Amino acid sequence: MGDILNPVPGVAYRSAEQAAHYLRCGAWVDDTLGGALRKTAAKYPDRPAYITDEGNLSYAELDDRSERLAAALLNLGLAPGDRAIFQMGTARETAIALMASYKAGVVPVCAIPQYRSAEIGKLIEMSQARAYVVQADFSQFDLVGFAHGMMQQYPVVEHLIVARGAGAAQEGHALEDLISGQAAPAARARLKDVAIGPRDVLSFQLSGGSTGLPKIIPRFHGEYLGHAAGWSRRYAIDSSSRVIWSLSLMHNAGQLYALVPTMLLGVTTVLMPQVDIVRMLELIEQHRVTHGLSIGPIAPRLIAYPHVARYDLSSLRLFATMSRADLLEAHLGVPCSNLYGITEGLLLGASADDPAFVRHHTQGASGCDQDEIKVLEPGTDRPVAPGTMGELCFRGPSSLTAYYGDEAATRDTLTADGFVRSGDMVTEHRGAGRRIEGRSCYAFEGRLRDNINRGGEKIGCEEIEGHISQHPAVSDTKLVAMPDPIYGERACAYLVLRPGHRAPDVRELAEFLLGRGLAKFKCPERIEVVEEFPTTRVGKVDKVALRKLIAERLSEETRAGGERRS
Repeated sequence: MGDILNPVPGVAYRSAEQAAHYLRCGAWVDDTLGGALRKTAAKYPDRPAYITDEGNLSYAELDDRSERLAAALLNLGLAPGDRAIFQMGTARETAIALMASYKAGVVPVCAIPQYRSAEIGKLIEMSQARAYVVQADFSQFDLVGFAHGMMQQYPVVEHLIVARGAGAAQEGHALEDLISGQAAPAARARLKDVAIGPRDVLSFQLSGGSTGLPKIIPRFHGEYLGHAAGWSRRYAIDSSSRVIWSLSLMHNAGQLYALVPTMLLGVTTVLMPQVDIVRMLELIEQHRVTHGLSIGPIAPRLIAYPHVARYDLSSLRLFATMSRADLLEAHLGVPCSNLYGITEGLLLGASADDPAFVRHHTQGASGCDQDEIKVLEPGTDRPVAPGTMGELCFRGPSSLTAYYGDEAATRDTLTADGFVRSGDMVTEHRGAGRRIEGRSCYAFEGRLRDNINRGGEKIGCEEIEGHISQHPAVSDTKLVAMPDPIYGERACAYLVLRPGHRAPDVRELAEFLLGRGLAKFKCPERIEVVEEFPTTRVGKVDKVALRKLIAERLSEETRAGGERRS
């Protein structure tokens, strides 16, 4: 259990002593994702691993199809440790392609389908990916043609694999053809020659942050299994559980909540390709879902839906969401709790049995006893006074040790003693006074870093400001978050115009930014023109004042709209 069998140059690995300790204490699992699936498929061959509107995928089918695809990847010339860019949605094929990569030792670079040339180009340069996997029918955007264009620009990418297309386009391989071209016995024989261990790199997950361009976070087989096992224990999830997931399966959250526990524990997961509240309620009732999980705009939409009582939700033991758990619980009539997650390696949550204060007014606690958490004064290594708001910092078995290929970002993110600075402000609650029984729980208070969280997708303000400033009409710009009842936040761009120029409207600015290769979800959804930006006493642009200004304006518009309707 000690060796790194397929080292990836540039990845920072834990020491052999640390790895052995985490494996002994159970913080890591002494297995791989492929090994976990093979064991679970042998135990529950006919049980649905995934339920979708297009049909179920049993454990035996998932194991067989991913085994054959894994052998096909190796036969293409890919090798353990090679990287592959993924742009796929939430579908059965995504789970099959991911598990095939994990069995072959190919490292998915977990991009999202909404990324465009600015993000994908950077990821290819950083990861030196040799393969590209896309879902042809994700949206009206031509991902296959886009991938071809990126491959022409970056010749290091040699293989294109297309899922859910009517056959692959030129120079590409249809995922279904790769699977059908491999006989199961030959595929299993081929994979017996592939040695993968718990310390090997599983995937390259991505983090946003203030720069906006993705930073790469290596995650590892045994570590990821242990991380998922820890949060599953906290939520009382086991082999009898059924989870529903309607967000990205490529995200760190999607894999930790909807992929790894499925392979490890035998959980049945109901997959939805997109958020649809009515369909979600129907599926919970139909499939007797026990756990709902949301990191995006699901909770506000559920709270706003007036006909929840029409559905039998009695199977739900817990619905966990980023915020508003108290309102959601009152609306659904089932236990709800807040959660917190960061790709750099910390998950917080609360169980259905925790006191209401913990579930509703904190994000809970870690599911891993080896996680260490500090609350520090921002920008320092000094702890705040008990009960005082400060920056959430953590260190543990799943926490970041170094970003891949980004020493500057690593230095900015880690404290001198290796704690990850989350950029999120929290208040620690501890002790019997809150009926927390001696353990600490953490209440999220806001973000320290300059980014926007649009329904779980992070938008780096600095990146977008750099693109907007290239518009011929713009002299200067600042991007801030504005409150939104569905997504939590959307982006508002404040513009200072060049003399004699007209401000672009939202559509025109979006066209300009898309033309620069920016992902659509990053485009501002409101524009405000000002003569100058407010400043702080030390002369810096006061973004707090800008956020307050747009929040007040939106509130006034809402009140005025209500008065007109009345």
